[in-house]
Amino acid sequence: MLQEFKEFALKGNMVDLAVGVIIGAAFGGLVNSIVKDIITPIIGLITGGIDFSNMFVQLSGQPQPTLNAAREAGATIAYGNFLTLLINFLIIAWVLFMVIKLMNSLKRKQEEAPAPELPRDQVLLTEIRDLLAKQQKA
Repeated sequence: MLQEFKEFALKGNMVDLAVGVIIGAAFGGLVNSIVKDIITPIIGLITGGIDFSNMFVQLSGQPQPTLNAAREAGATIAYGNFLTLLINFLIIAWVLFMVIKLMNSLKRKQEEAPAPELPRDQVLLTEIRDLLAKQQKA
C-alpha cells in the first residue's frame, strides 16, 4: 500500500499539480498586493479619495466611523472588502485567460508546423516494408 501511494504521489501529474498550487498561491499574493498597493489607490485618487477597505453598511447598533468598530457593534456588510476581492478575481481571471490563450496559440502553431522529413534511408525502408506487406497479402 505504501509503495502504491509513493507511485501515485510521485507521478508527473501530481508533482505538476503541486507546483501549480504553490505558484498559484504566490501569484494570488502578488495580485493582492497589486490591487491593495497600486490599483485601489489609483481608483481612490480618480474618485476623490475613496478607500475601499473602509466601505461598509452597518445593520445594527450605532453608526461607527471604522469597519472594525462597526463589526464590534453588530451586523455589518463590508462591501468594500467584496469590491477588493472582486478586483483581485478579475485580474487573476484575466491573467489566466491570457496564459491559456498563449498556450493554445503555441499549441496551434506546433500542430500546423510541417512534420520533419524522414532521412532517405528511412524512406526507402518504409517503402520496402510496404512492398513486402503487399506481397504477403497477395
